[in-house]
Amino acid sequence: MKSASFIFDRRLYELLQEEGHTRFTTGELRDAYAKRLEGITFRIGDVRRYVYEQIRRMVRKGWLVHDEERRARGQVYHLQPIPAHLQLELIDNGFENSLKTAFEPEQEPSVIDTAAVPLKPSPDADEHLEALHKEIRLDFLSSMGEAERYKLLLDDMPHLRDKVEGEYLEARDRSSRLLGHLRAIEKTLKTLAAAR
Repeated sequence: MKSASFIFDRRLYELLQEEGHTRFTTGELRDAYAKRLEGITFRIGDVRRYVYEQIRRMVRKGWLVHDEERRARGQVYHLQPIPAHLQLELIDNGFENSLKTAFEPEQEPSVIDTAAVPLKPSPDADEHLEALHKEIRLDFLSSMGEAERYKLLLDDMPHLRDKVEGEYLEARDRSSRLLGHLRAIEKTLKTLAAAR
């Protein structure tokens, strides 16, 4: 088989070389990885998503395998020897770089908005927030529906679990994230209303 370059997080690689990390759940690996992020401000949900994505990549390459007992929550994974065809390319700051690509375009305008709100609430801010609220609410309901449908499919057709479970977990994570956005906007709207 042709050798393929596999870009991988140096922190995560070093963690997996330590004793006791040949068998783990996503939650266990996430917590161990989070301990290595000293001096970095992060949200545990972002770490979970990042670690889960790395696990999925490793499974696809045969470096990790699912435990024989398949679970919707707390799935156990077993580390295998690095496949011979994989050419590891270790990188620093993998987690931080993933945040930059995922959030930079979104965050810049929101920083300006939040800095402007305490000075003088404007009707434009209200309109903008209301429009944002509607948009995010629709996305949230859509994502909830998607997660719900995947769950029903998994219940009805358990043999699809290894093909569909990743999409289900992603839809569920997206719903949780959108719910957080929705709550933040609703609280901001209440704060603006109370300031008047």
